[in-house]
Amino acid sequence: MHDLITHITTVLRGMWKYRRLGVLVAWLVAAIATTAVLFLPNRYEASARVYVDTQTILRPLMSGLAVQPNVEQQVTMLSRTLISRPTVEKLIRMADLDLGARTKEQRDELIDKVTQSLAIRSTGRDNLYTLSYRGDSPDQALRVVQALMTIFVESSLGDSKSDSESARRFVEEQIKNYEAKLTEAEARLKDFRLRNLDMQSQNGGDMASRMGELQNTLSQARLELREAESAREAARRQLDAVRSGQRTSPGLAGAGFATPELDSRLEAQKRNLDTLLQRYTEQHPDVVNTRKLIAELEAQKAREIAEMQRAAAANPGQPVTDGNPAVMELSRIYSSAEVQVASLRARVAEYEARAARAREQMKAAPQMEAELAQLNRDYEIHRKNYEDLVARRESINISGELGGASSLADFRVIDPPRAENKPVAPNRVLLMPVALLAALGAGLGVTFLMSQVRPVFFDAQALRSAVDLPMLGVVTLVKNEEVRRREARSLRRFLLALGALVVVFVAGMVALSYLPGLGR
Repeated sequence: MHDLITHITTVLRGMWKYRRLGVLVAWLVAAIATTAVLFLPNRYEASARVYVDTQTILRPLMSGLAVQPNVEQQVTMLSRTLISRPTVEKLIRMADLDLGARTKEQRDELIDKVTQSLAIRSTGRDNLYTLSYRGDSPDQALRVVQALMTIFVESSLGDSKSDSESARRFVEEQIKNYEAKLTEAEARLKDFRLRNLDMQSQNGGDMASRMGELQNTLSQARLELREAESAREAARRQLDAVRSGQRTSPGLAGAGFATPELDSRLEAQKRNLDTLLQRYTEQHPDVVNTRKLIAELEAQKAREIAEMQRAAAANPGQPVTDGNPAVMELSRIYSSAEVQVASLRARVAEYEARAARAREQMKAAPQMEAELAQLNRDYEIHRKNYEDLVARRESINISGELGGASSLADFRVIDPPRAENKPVAPNRVLLMPVALLAALGAGLGVTFLMSQVRPVFFDAQALRSAVDLPMLGVVTLVKNEEVRRREARSLRRFLLALGALVVVFVAGMVALSYLPGLGR
């Protein structure tokens, strides 16, 4: 950091040595720049404003039915592309700017100059456009803006009728092509479905889902079969137990005979008697009545069993168990279980056969599904494109009729072309400070250049680093009073010259701002 500060100080001291030359150069550059600014040609501007009305009642009315061009975008594109070489050439002829252009070079130069001076600005959302041109005189600028406005207003936004006809013919050709493609796709899909009728499910699922459904159904049928077999086995064991009990006690009175209804009534009355005895004594009327009812039920049961025994004795060839309701009920349950087991076995066998066929079909299912997916995709794409094209054709027909019914854009001149006698350029008040800065920069540049071309060493360290030779000694300059007065006078002259330069420029800017026709 110290070396950098030392180097900067050395450079500044070297530039200070040539300050007189710098001030002289600054005055010369200032004089030249001021002269150039004062003699710049004046530029006059003419302008006009045009409004493009694109909001018609037919646009929202026909929204979604007709293909409506983006009028705003077309007008914006027109405003951006209007300033082209053919347009500028036409404008030059209309404004009589080519009278002085004799050669091709002069004409090209005139075209480039006019192109750079033309401007079409838009406010954006309001469709309001400002046309402007800067020329050498107000009359010239006015003629150019009038011609440009005429070209802008009369420019066509395109022949919508011919565009609609071309679009309709193209869409008709595409519809015919897609009709053929759609017919071919439908035929391929029909042939594929006819070839693979046995491999298609009713709900449209693939082979994997069908196989899963079959496996679930088969598992459910096997579970039901096992439940039915278990129920049948339980019924068989109960029936065997009852029959074996009858065979071991054939002589017992009433063996093998049962009265389920009376037994249940007896059991209920006995429970009721136990409840009454917990609350009342034996002499209580309810207890007495209950005991009486129990006795009657037991007598009725004995009579029914006796009748069953007599019936069994009257038919000795019939097994004794046939008349037993319990054996009859168990036999019925066992027979039903046998029927259900047989039905479920047939169902399981059928589902196993279907699952086996499905496993065989699954080997070819990936290829079939891929082919079906491709066919469906092609068909859906062709169908969608065909329907879209038919809808577009109807929109084009309506759009053609809409374009011939009314105009979609209306140009209105808001401000007619006008030009002011006061020039708009150049702004000399702003260019004068630039000239002053250029003069000061030129002076500083010259002093820096001279300090590098003819360097001066102000201390021993700078000299030693420059020549890289041993230093024998340093002689110090002792300034006397005369030298100090001479340096002070030189500093005052430098500051006076520099201040005079700034004062002259400030006075010139003040004069330009108050003199009409020079400030701008």
